[in-house]
Amino acid sequence: MARKRSSKTTLIFFVLFSVIAFVAFFPVFASLPSLSSHSHDLHLHLRRHQGREKYWEDRLLRAKALGLNTIQTYIPWNLHEPEPGKLVFEGIADLLSFLTLCQKLSLLVMLRAGPYICAEWDLGGFPAWLLAIEPDVRLRSSDPAYLRMVEGWWGILLPKVAPLLYGNGGPIIMVQIENEFGSYGDDKAYLSYLMKLAREHLGEDIILYTTDGGSREALEKGTIRGDDVFSAVDFTTGDDPWPIFKLQKEFNSPGKSPALSSEFYTGWLTHWGEKMARTDADFTAAALEKILSQNGSVVLYMAHGGTNFGFYNGANTGANESDYKPDLTSYDYDAPITESGDVDNAKFKAIRRVVEKYGSVSLPSVPFNNKKTGYGSFQLTKTAFLFDLLDGIDSAQIVEAENPTAMEYLYQMFGFLLYVSQYASKTGGSKLFIPKVHDRAQVFISCSPKANGGQVLYVGTIERWSNQAIDLPNAKCVSNTSLFILVENMGRVNYGPYMFDRKGILSSVYVDGRVLKGWKMISIPFNNLNKVPKFNSVIQVSSEFPKLSAHKKLEHNSEDVLEGPSFYTGHFSIGKTSEVADTYISLRGWRKGIAFVNEFNVGRYWPISGPQCNLYIPAPILRHGENVLVIFELESPNSELVVDSVDQPDFMCGSRKSSVHQL
Repeated sequence: MARKRSSKTTLIFFVLFSVIAFVAFFPVFASLPSLSSHSHDLHLHLRRHQGREKYWEDRLLRAKALGLNTIQTYIPWNLHEPEPGKLVFEGIADLLSFLTLCQKLSLLVMLRAGPYICAEWDLGGFPAWLLAIEPDVRLRSSDPAYLRMVEGWWGILLPKVAPLLYGNGGPIIMVQIENEFGSYGDDKAYLSYLMKLAREHLGEDIILYTTDGGSREALEKGTIRGDDVFSAVDFTTGDDPWPIFKLQKEFNSPGKSPALSSEFYTGWLTHWGEKMARTDADFTAAALEKILSQNGSVVLYMAHGGTNFGFYNGANTGANESDYKPDLTSYDYDAPITESGDVDNAKFKAIRRVVEKYGSVSLPSVPFNNKKTGYGSFQLTKTAFLFDLLDGIDSAQIVEAENPTAMEYLYQMFGFLLYVSQYASKTGGSKLFIPKVHDRAQVFISCSPKANGGQVLYVGTIERWSNQAIDLPNAKCVSNTSLFILVENMGRVNYGPYMFDRKGILSSVYVDGRVLKGWKMISIPFNNLNKVPKFNSVIQVSSEFPKLSAHKKLEHNSEDVLEGPSFYTGHFSIGKTSEVADTYISLRGWRKGIAFVNEFNVGRYWPISGPQCNLYIPAPILRHGENVLVIFELESPNSELVVDSVDQPDFMCGSRKSSVHQL
């Protein structure tokens, strides 16, 4: 879905709804064999149990009001097994509670069990520790080492969901294996292995299915012919659907190929630096009607998009792996149910009209938009300069090696990694070149090997997508010059041939054409969402620091002056008599970083790149009384050190504006 790609036979409306990101649905409409109704994908990351359940239910009920009857949900392996053998099925990863809630609301479920899910999700849902295995594991293949890992994972997952299969009295009517494999590889042994493994755990009665682009080549490579696995298709919204559905029939048994588009795109995703994707409501509804009017079914991708909280956003590539395009924190997707759950919009109304026209039951009333509140402007204080915190890091967290080491080999899956080395300065300065860095490296030099308390010079940024050598000025140090390279993991590629996407410095580092040896690596992982309630000590330290008497500014070899990677803390209060409501924090005037509200990672911001200016803060993250915002700003803060809490999104930052277009 990261590109334009191409028991009862009743009308079915599905929505894809993933338990993790903040709410993402894909509705489906069509007649399926031995099935009955509903699908939708929710991305929801929330810390408190009651708040999570409340918001899951809220979005599911809005999906029902849209006319949907089935929830299609992803299962990201990396959410549930963040470390080998460490299993997480509670909190935001409480899959069984989510499935039970669907059943409570009379929604059926299509389960996307992976092991690969795509989903604009980091590494397509694979745990990044797979990238640390040597020799390299060949993902999405019949590589025995990979299959052993899948067997272990599915051996845990599938027995958990088996009691909730439709035949066992549960809501799960279909289980998808892999995802659009025909656009990636041609390995029938792999697909057959997944089918047999699924049958072993789930039995013979459940409908297994694959999804592939609507071309003959994709279907030839990605399907398993015969009765064992149903073949669904997806394609660009606006394409003539019925020739594709006719092709679909060739890959299913005679009489067992109801027309199903398992990803009908209601909008589109957006990368940093792009215009905000917008699609016309009437165009989308007309394309939907072409399918429903002839008893076809679709999964609305998305019915509800949601938010990539934490570090789970994915990325795409273009012509090569350097053509890197990370996804926004917002996964609004221009879906009929917006990021914050709003439904009072043209697209929701247009799609609902079409669904109601061809459905056989009356639809629930449309709920009001949820309340959103701006809590005003509040002042932040600079609480710590990153380099000043290095002395407080446990030496056990520092790894030494001759050459730079990838993040995954340090068993750090997300966040930042600081590389430290030394070189001999030259009178006329030096030239730094790093052939391969994933994804963005800020370079600093200092005469002190620790940098804290000393003068730090920012010399430039090396980016994966525009990798160029940078000049290192002569720092006039008495001895060697210390080199500090702070690398940000901006999200792993989730689709295409460059998915094996390790992070950090992935090549030798050259100073004046010579390989630089002798490195220290310092992990700065922060927290991801499946490690609640523990919180990274670096952030805790930053929020406890006293106010700095002066803002330490980095020298820079240009006219720009940067504050450098620093922590800023602010507080705002919600009165006990006030309702705790959703809000947004506006990062206009800030440059690039990540934000935490009440120790919850609400995601990345990058307003100078755009288009996203504001980060969505759902009410369950907030509380009555004092709320704490911590910002890790990589470059320079808002000149007034102010953040605004506002009541609406803003996708007009950067040099690009949003535009309406047709897919």
